[in-house]
Amino acid sequence: MLKANPNGVLATQEGMKVKTRIFQFLFADGKKVYFGTSSEKPVYAQLQVNPQVSFCTYPKDFSSVVSINGKVIFVEDIKLKTRVLDENPGIKGIYKTPDNPTFKIFYIDTEEVETFSFSEGPKTHTLR
Repeated sequence: MLKANPNGVLATQEGMKVKTRIFQFLFADGKKVYFGTSSEKPVYAQLQVNPQVSFCTYPKDFSSVVSINGKVIFVEDIKLKTRVLDENPGIKGIYKTPDNPTFKIFYIDTEEVETFSFSEGPKTHTLR
């Protein structure tokens, strides 16, 4: 589902307000779902204060919806950053090199997956 529909909405919190923005799923490794951002964006500061997030995506026909909920963990792994740039020319155009200090990658340590489809309704799957 995530590979077929990589663009979705990431929800964070700033103070008492919920903030959403479009984000692109990069790849997954087990229950780790990876994304990238800039340390100069407000979302980076929001995640430093409150790392609990939700990422939601769906196909064009809304036949199913998936929300990934959990805690954000930032990683400074040059191999993972290189992978992101190699697999995403648009991101490479922005950050140029994996050692760019503003280029940050993080994963959601997935605690819960919520799904919805018209045929099955809502379901919640807790991961441990």
